[in-house]
Amino acid sequence: QGQLVESGGGLVQAGGSLRLSCAASGRSVDWTAIAWFHQPPGKEREFVAGLRWSGRTYYADSVQGRFIISRGGARSTVYLQMNSLKPEDTAVYYCAADTKSRSYDDSPLEPYEYEFWGQGTQVTVSA
Repeated sequence: QGQLVESGGGLVQAGGSLRLSCAASGRSVDWTAIAWFHQPPGKEREFVAGLRWSGRTYYADSVQGRFIISRGGARSTVYLQMNSLKPEDTAVYYCAADTKSRSYDDSPLEPYEYEFWGQGTQVTVSA
């Protein structure tokens, strides 16, 4: 079993910043890929940012240059620093992790590619 717990969501004005945290436990700590997805109101869940065990990061075009995914000293904590927030960033943000063996250049972008999911944290950006 594995568990992911997100925290750090909230209400912020456009142009502001938030940092989300994802705490992994159990099997999810052995992730080979960990990512943040978001689900805006009335829309499908979408990839936001990903991190491979090697340290390589990859981002959706919509957040490139504004968001940064990183991990703490241990593999059990991953962060999403969100800067220059826009109203269209309003969504529930989910942390997802997967433990499958992957090639170095694999960058999983789809929800089905991740085994473990958190419960989500709401981010609301006001205009």
